[in-house]
Amino acid sequence: MALAPAAHTFRRGRDFAAWLGLTPKQHSSGGKERLGRTTMMGERSLRRLLILGASSAVKVAARDRSRASPGLDGMLARKPRMLVTVALANKIARIVWALMAHGGSYRAPTAAA
Repeated sequence: MALAPAAHTFRRGRDFAAWLGLTPKQHSSGGKERLGRTTMMGERSLRRLLILGASSAVKVAARDRSRASPGLDGMLARKPRMLVTVALANKIARIVWALMAHGGSYRAPTAAA
């Protein structure tokens, strides 16, 4: 919270993730959406911390697939590891924004029976 501005500065979590530089750059025209590399603009140290945390989670998930969530396991099977890491950091940034904007504390999602 010390590195980020107030949550009400951003309209939604994607804007916060874009400010951090965790969203793909858009090269869109004519109604065709083309997404490029991660922008890496914005707050460098906070982005680094989020990517470090995400890479730790991805490393554990890659080593032991039984401990990974089904979504993360499926992404690891289809996509390169670093892309999955940045995508997870993006997701974490959106969760952080939601917690800052709406208050409350984080509750891990429960597994569906």
